[in-house]
Amino acid sequence: MTADENRDLEAEVRAYVGREVSAPKRGKDDVNLAMIRHWTEVTGDENPVYHDPEFAAKSSKGGIIAPPTMLQIWSMEGYSMCQEPELDVQRELHKVFDAHGYVGVLGTNTVTEFYRDLRPGDQVTAHTVIDNISERKTTGRGVGYFIETVTKFTDQSGADIGRQVFRVLKFKPNAETAEAKTSTAGAAAEKPALPTRIQAPRGHDNAWWWEAIDQGKLMIQRCKGCGSLRHPPRPMCGKCNSTAWDAIESSLDGEVYSFTELHYPKFPGYPYPLLCAVVQLREGTRLIANLAGCAPEQVFIGMKVKGKVERVDDKTMLPNFYPA
Repeated sequence: MTADENRDLEAEVRAYVGREVSAPKRGKDDVNLAMIRHWTEVTGDENPVYHDPEFAAKSSKGGIIAPPTMLQIWSMEGYSMCQEPELDVQRELHKVFDAHGYVGVLGTNTVTEFYRDLRPGDQVTAHTVIDNISERKTTGRGVGYFIETVTKFTDQSGADIGRQVFRVLKFKPNAETAEAKTSTAGAAAEKPALPTRIQAPRGHDNAWWWEAIDQGKLMIQRCKGCGSLRHPPRPMCGKCNSTAWDAIESSLDGEVYSFTELHYPKFPGYPYPLLCAVVQLREGTRLIANLAGCAPEQVFIGMKVKGKVERVDDKTMLPNFYPA
């Protein structure tokens, strides 16, 4: 991209700063017990103030409340986001970036404030504006711009109940190649490297597991105290609290415990259709991995699968599972 083109892009996108993404959006459902129950079941949150009326009534809350982390959930769009979503100002802005080659999108961080507890019957309305767009940055994913939106949440009386700042990166995958290099003999321009998958963080407690993956082995951590198997890797056994452990190699035999097909947003470096499954391994533990070698409509709960640790791009080895 030339300097003039870059100035034109920045002038165009900065005109979006301060604009409302859309008209205020009231949640399709009021705060209700069924959705609270679904949320707490999925997250494993057993706090009785969310589901036990008797306990909640005697607590400082004085009755059932919704988990604060559900604040954004009440006004989210749902499945329409991955099909034919309504073209609002934010999506319009993203299309401007797309047209200039910034086709990658990555959520980077969010900050949420909660002003009061929500209770069954409350109505939640989201008011979102595009708050700011950064200068052009060079990141590990490529050259791009950080876009921050600010959402104010109000209740049925118009009172503020929370605030959320959400930041995404719109980027050109890998290095920007505006000026293609040619040799003095007129050689063809260098081709940019293909985008790779997002790299998993390797820390003190899980680096050994990834190093085994790099060698083509799927290992399962085992407690030396009680023999329990566990995944993902962690320093202490959840059953006997022992910190002594070793590991066994998985046979990679298993079956589909649960699965989903990821549609939106599409990330550079990933194959589509993108099938992700919770795989129940023969050894007894579960892990999340991609399903390959089959169409989405062929997958079913209980389907027997066989894993293979293989290279999925220039930087990444991962376990993929195929129909057995």
